[in-house]
Amino acid sequence: MPENSETILGQDFNRRQLLLFALPTLLMMLFLGLYTVVDTLFVAHFVNTDALAAVNIVTPLISLVVGLGTMLATGGNAVISRQLGEGRPRQACHSFSLIIFTGALLGLILALLGSLYLEPLLQFLGASAGIARYARPYLRILLLFFPAYLLQTIFANLFVTAGHPGLGSLLAVASGLLNIALDYIFIVKMQMGVAGAAWGTGCGYLLPSLAGLLFFGLRRQENLHLCRCAWQPAVIAESCLNGCSEMVGQLATAVSVLLFNHTMQRLAGDDGVAAITIMNYAQFLFNTLYIGFGMGVAPIIGYNYGSRNFGRLRRIIGCCLEFIAAASLANFLLAFGGGQILVRIFAGPQGEVFQLAAGGFQIFAVSFLFGGLNIFSSALFTALSDGQTSALLSFLRTFGFLTPAILILPQIWQQTGVWLAIPAAEGLTLIFSLFCLHRLQRRLP
Repeated sequence: MPENSETILGQDFNRRQLLLFALPTLLMMLFLGLYTVVDTLFVAHFVNTDALAAVNIVTPLISLVVGLGTMLATGGNAVISRQLGEGRPRQACHSFSLIIFTGALLGLILALLGSLYLEPLLQFLGASAGIARYARPYLRILLLFFPAYLLQTIFANLFVTAGHPGLGSLLAVASGLLNIALDYIFIVKMQMGVAGAAWGTGCGYLLPSLAGLLFFGLRRQENLHLCRCAWQPAVIAESCLNGCSEMVGQLATAVSVLLFNHTMQRLAGDDGVAAITIMNYAQFLFNTLYIGFGMGVAPIIGYNYGSRNFGRLRRIIGCCLEFIAAASLANFLLAFGGGQILVRIFAGPQGEVFQLAAGGFQIFAVSFLFGGLNIFSSALFTALSDGQTSALLSFLRTFGFLTPAILILPQIWQQTGVWLAIPAAEGLTLIFSLFCLHRLQRRLP
């Protein structure tokens, strides 16, 4: 495959070629999901379930970092790939560099603010005294790596735009293996507890971010590389507008995690928070398939939209929808049939945490029938520079429908209502996703 990113994105992809192009990014996201789960497994088995709950308590802050990085990356990707499709590689390079520099600055600001207001943050996140004992050192260390985490999120998207999806996947694998190895050393061998988990995770963030800076800083002959660039508010504003759905999604995820944690704390105490943690990580793991696929095909969609090749764009979108439908059915069957096996990996079968999580997992598994199309639809409209539609779908899925579901359903069905909340929100969002896709089909020439 040619190295020139314009040549790669301008190919006439068939189903097999499209999947092969997206496969490195898809595998990268799956691996990131797997090593995130492995990270929590070390905490669950070699510390305790209170420590597992502590990791979940700080998830809203992690969602904020991921949201900012994904907003800049996916929104910027739409701008950059469109500029390449329009035959403006120099402007694409400037936009590319500006997005990376902006992401690094945002990471530094977040790290500083989090360190200054650590205790109020823990109180806001709802950490009980027992959970805060583990969450405090975990978050204090993790804050040091927020700039690297934000850059890692950006590079994960922009390696694809630059025509190097395989390199992004390789770095994700290397990062995950480093994280797992350091978790074993710090948690198991050195008995550092959650502090060891934070150091291992942080070093995992650092590897791909430094590698990305070196790669794009040294390869000056390519269209996309780090270069001196002027401050262009319009580029950042357009990137944020295009990618705001991803930011909305992550912020809404943060709010929903807060609500889930508070609700389960009220219904089942710290064990309930640990049980909902297992659900959150399982959802993240399964959804990485859709997220990775959407990231992988987004530059192709954006390029063909920018070059006004609408016939090819229609075929590509059709192939994507076929893949999402098949993957959704497979994920549902796997989650429905193997839910208890997955829960047993996190918690012993005799404990209260296992009983709580296993009892609700088959209800929760229904969400995988609907979530794939919702996630891909949001990514599709982002790639088409339609940030408003993308933001609406993401908002409905992760906040507009989910928040009322969390607040209302547990009042009716107690813990069963907690497990029903996500399937209900995904099912309602699916109606809007299908409507937006139908409207898009009529709008394209």
